[in-house]
Amino acid sequence: MHDLAGLEARFGATNYAPLPVTIVRGDGVYLFDEQGRRYIDMMGAYSAVSFGHCHPRLIAALSGQARRLDTISRAYFNDRLGPFLARACALTGMDAALPMNSGAEAVETALKAARKWAYKVKGVPADRAEIIVADGNFHGRTITIVGFSSVPQYRDGFGPFPAGFRHVPFGDATALAAAITPNTAAFLVEPVQGEGGINVPPDGYLAEVAAICRAHNVLLLCDEVQSGLGRTGRLLACQHDGVAPDGLMLGKALGGGLLPVSLFLARREVMDVFAPGDHGSTFGGNPIAAAVGLAALDLLVEEQLVERSARMGAHLMRRLQAINNPLVAEVRGRGLFVGLELRRDVDAGDMVRNLLQAGVLTKDTHRNTIRFAPPLIIDERQIDWAVDRLAEVLDAAVPQTVTEAAPAK
Repeated sequence: MHDLAGLEARFGATNYAPLPVTIVRGDGVYLFDEQGRRYIDMMGAYSAVSFGHCHPRLIAALSGQARRLDTISRAYFNDRLGPFLARACALTGMDAALPMNSGAEAVETALKAARKWAYKVKGVPADRAEIIVADGNFHGRTITIVGFSSVPQYRDGFGPFPAGFRHVPFGDATALAAAITPNTAAFLVEPVQGEGGINVPPDGYLAEVAAICRAHNVLLLCDEVQSGLGRTGRLLACQHDGVAPDGLMLGKALGGGLLPVSLFLARREVMDVFAPGDHGSTFGGNPIAAAVGLAALDLLVEEQLVERSARMGAHLMRRLQAINNPLVAEVRGRGLFVGLELRRDVDAGDMVRNLLQAGVLTKDTHRNTIRFAPPLIIDERQIDWAVDRLAEVLDAAVPQTVTEAAPAK
């Protein structure tokens, strides 16, 4: 057998640092390597595999549509896109949806819509529109998006960046109100920050933000590419605060883990700023993507995965919070979107590699945090097994001197 990891390292770019395991098969919440060893997937491909790996209904939707009609571009209507968009709008309460591929493309679409809305509807002078973003954000990897990131590595070497963005602290509604000017078009925010460290804002934050945006005629754009579609125990994470945004971005789980599918959804007033030729995508809204996206939304409802995420997420939080280990600084999250932050003198990357050896796959992220976002089909027994392995790995990492000392946070 070829050295598969070696081939990837030799011929691929080094923009990722994969863990030392080569996955060849997936089934439900489990992944298998070249030697047939089984691992439990506690990361879910950054929320993309919410339905588990290779779900038979999604595979059937994909293969059935692929045998009938593939990509024809948006130069023509197709029989799958309309039902998909209608279902997405009905579930989210939005008026209209624009299909793209990746989450970053959905965010770029939202930025274009917000700026054009500012000029055509709000009356902001030409080329003066501003969009406010939150510190610690992660909305993708395009030049525009990394340009307003607050992570130095994401920006290093990629400038100059597009202008027109302002930053405020995440979770601080007062700071948002102070940052708004007559030229402010929108506030772009993740209801729960994923890559930033599974950061959950204070209760009521989004509701206060929504009220501020309404008062100043500013669009509220919620990036739910990671947090949406049941991940936090509600269909949308913004629903925890009873908020209906002006614009919404979905992706990752929308493609059932099989292919990239994303949507920008919005109120009609916002979406109607687009005219033919303003925006588009060759593959966005293709029949296969639409068929899989529709099947994923149907599956989410019929298998009650949003409700399951709330129940299993509460169990995961209880188990993680019960870990009695001085290396743990904090456990935070909503639903099956949870982060376990370690003390600053402990390397979360080391713990993730040790978890790999124990049969648990996940990844570390910012704030020295281990991320947990397993498929929504996970059950209590599987959660217990994964948390037990985590507890063993953490216990093995505690030096005797630390064990005898008071826990340091």
